[in-house]
Amino acid sequence: MTIRTRFAPSPTGYLHIGGARTALFSWAYARKLGGTFILRIEDTDLERSTQESVQAILDGMSWLNLDYDEGPFYQMQRMERYKAVIRQMLDEGTAYYCYTAPEELDALREAQRARGEKPRYDGRWRPEQGKVLPTPPESIKPVVRFKNPLHGVAAWDDLVKGKIVFENSELDDLIIARADGTPTYNFCVVVDDLDMGITQVIRGDDHVNNTPRQINILKALGATLPQYAHVPMILGSDGERLSKRHGAVSVMQYAEDGFLPEALVNYLARLGWSHGDEEIFSVQQLVEWFDLRHISKSAAQFDPDKLRWLNQHYIKLADNTRLAKLVHKHLAERCVQASNAPQLEAVIALYKERTATLLELADEAEVFYVEIHPAQELLDTHLAPEVLPALRELAGRFANVAWEAPALGALIKELLAKHNLKMPKLAMPLRVMLVGQTHTPSVDAVLALFPRETVLARMSRYL
Repeated sequence: MTIRTRFAPSPTGYLHIGGARTALFSWAYARKLGGTFILRIEDTDLERSTQESVQAILDGMSWLNLDYDEGPFYQMQRMERYKAVIRQMLDEGTAYYCYTAPEELDALREAQRARGEKPRYDGRWRPEQGKVLPTPPESIKPVVRFKNPLHGVAAWDDLVKGKIVFENSELDDLIIARADGTPTYNFCVVVDDLDMGITQVIRGDDHVNNTPRQINILKALGATLPQYAHVPMILGSDGERLSKRHGAVSVMQYAEDGFLPEALVNYLARLGWSHGDEEIFSVQQLVEWFDLRHISKSAAQFDPDKLRWLNQHYIKLADNTRLAKLVHKHLAERCVQASNAPQLEAVIALYKERTATLLELADEAEVFYVEIHPAQELLDTHLAPEVLPALRELAGRFANVAWEAPALGALIKELLAKHNLKMPKLAMPLRVMLVGQTHTPSVDAVLALFPRETVLARMSRYL
């Protein structure tokens, strides 16, 4: 059997963390077993679906490098196929027209609630042997309902949760086509999975209640059932449902916030799945190790700090030229041109082990390419009168010293000894004058990045 998985988001918003994890698991499963990964856009919600959301999904998939083998397929382009299947089911007697008016349904449900019963359609238009149906009212446009089995069970061996069983008597007759003829979500999903030959449906466990209905429709169509794997939801670090306040933003927002895609992929993979105690692994290792049996049955918790830790790890490993291109983009968004000295790659090589995101790396790099204005408080604190003579002598000696870190470091040490000062007494004011802050990598290395003229100009303003 050729493995065929799918990711089927609705374009009613951005690609969020939960959706991205579902896509990742479906993609990794197909890649592990040499299968096919399909992208399907479920865009039948015309009021909420937008082209911007479609593009956000495509951009997010591309950024995460989750390449699909087929698609994207759009449900709105498959309407005639859905309607043909509905006509087939009507002809075969597995579906029927229901003329119950909306106000009748409301009254029915209200009466059921009053009796303490579960609100559900009572089958009044369901055709049965020996049952006489009323004459269809001309004023009502009928919906089409699926004739759900009255007895037995809808059951499956979930690849994550294990055996799940629903009594068919608990399921009413699902509407599969609205009064205007448009098919409903659960029906479209069934036809899509059937036509696309989906063998494993990997999705969030909020779909568990949809599955028995979809199984029964597939059986009515004589289809081979796919295997189902329902992945537990992602919670915030406080145990509450994941929301924007927990960091559940668009996947592309993480790109804008300076995260690397490999860091987010690594992090998403560990949200509810594990391979032993491995915390850091490549995409290739994920594919090699991925197994649905290793998905946790309990909800995962989103930890922004751990994501930052992973991102810092991947920034340290990343090629400086690649990082420079990404940081250059962030600087350009600030209207900062990093085309002059020093080379951006050299700045990144010095600073990347100190930063957790590309935005932080851009913050560190920016001071090399713009005019800075150190806080007066820093100037007053660190440019104390007792260090000014040493700083002035240092500036004078900078004019002729070899402009490289070893020579600069040696000169600083010489003047520390001459003026009987500790390293912070010179390093701190140098940092403040050059970059407007007191914490940097080794001060001689920072000095060496700047052109000599820039260092002398910045020091001269305060000496």
